[in-house]
Amino acid sequence: MTALKGALLDWLDERLRIRPLIEFASHKRVPVHRWSVFYYAGGVCVFLFLIQVATGILLLMYYRVGTDASYESVRTISSKVAFGWLMRSVHSWAANLLVLFIFAHMFSVYFMKAFRKPRELTWVSGCALLALAMAFGFSGYLLPWNELAYFATKVGTDIIGQVPLAGGWLLKLVRGGEEVTGATLSRFFGLHVAVLPALFTLGIGAHLLFVQVQGMAHEEEAKSTMPFFPGFFVRDLILWLLVLDLVCMLAVFFPWELGRKADSLSPAPAGIKPEWYFLAQYQLLKVLPARIALIPGELWGIGAISAAGALWTLVPFWDAALPVESRDRAVRYIGACALAGLGAMTLWGHLS
Repeated sequence: MTALKGALLDWLDERLRIRPLIEFASHKRVPVHRWSVFYYAGGVCVFLFLIQVATGILLLMYYRVGTDASYESVRTISSKVAFGWLMRSVHSWAANLLVLFIFAHMFSVYFMKAFRKPRELTWVSGCALLALAMAFGFSGYLLPWNELAYFATKVGTDIIGQVPLAGGWLLKLVRGGEEVTGATLSRFFGLHVAVLPALFTLGIGAHLLFVQVQGMAHEEEAKSTMPFFPGFFVRDLILWLLVLDLVCMLAVFFPWELGRKADSLSPAPAGIKPEWYFLAQYQLLKVLPARIALIPGELWGIGAISAAGALWTLVPFWDAALPVESRDRAVRYIGACALAGLGAMTLWGHLS
């Protein structure tokens, strides 16, 4: 058996050069400390993305693009295709959990201060992946062409039109015209199934490369380590199976509803809201007065949201500029305020 295994490895190595990869996996060590449980959140994000890809391919076999065809094809998937309703619900729940776990992973990295030198690019690439995951959700929300998706997209793209100077041009670029139409649906479909998956895959590759080059957080301080393979890898697989169970249970007990077909001539239904990960921004724009110092309130909101996003992405750089003696305390306070503010605004948006 050992001889056969060695011969197979030799055969594969001659063609694929896999021995360096095997050597790397067998010698890589993972630091063990009180916060090392958070290392698994990154792997869960990758697994949820793989679920998105797999279920997305299955849905793509039956989905058709068009203001009439999209809704009917999704209804066919949900009612006539064997287990189509399950695949659609798994896809939707996995998308929401992907954003949730990216947030969890990001805040754990932040509070572990793992963004500091030399891991600045790891942090920035993680922020970019969060933005791409949210863009995934926004573009995919319209694809069923139902009533809620249509009006939520209309409201969301209206905000883009408020951007100073370039708002009108950006609005036409995103919508493919003045209004949300079939052209908007086609553009969102292209983004969702081609552009964003490619960018997200490249982003994950870059992020993992930065992690391997710079190592894991607190690697120098850990009192003990475990082998990546099989120790850490097996634990990762067990957690992936638990997450898959969670996704399937949510899909079975809380299946994703389709709702009514979109009609641009009908009035918007009451209570239109975006997905939960946009609720904080939505609520901020909603509560701002029409004008502040003669400037539209929405412009102030867009500016505040953009500034907050930029500051969060640049955390490693402004953190390095803080006085050494107060740096850790400042990071804790700022992170706690950011987490509490984001949670409070999201909850307020959900309840209002």
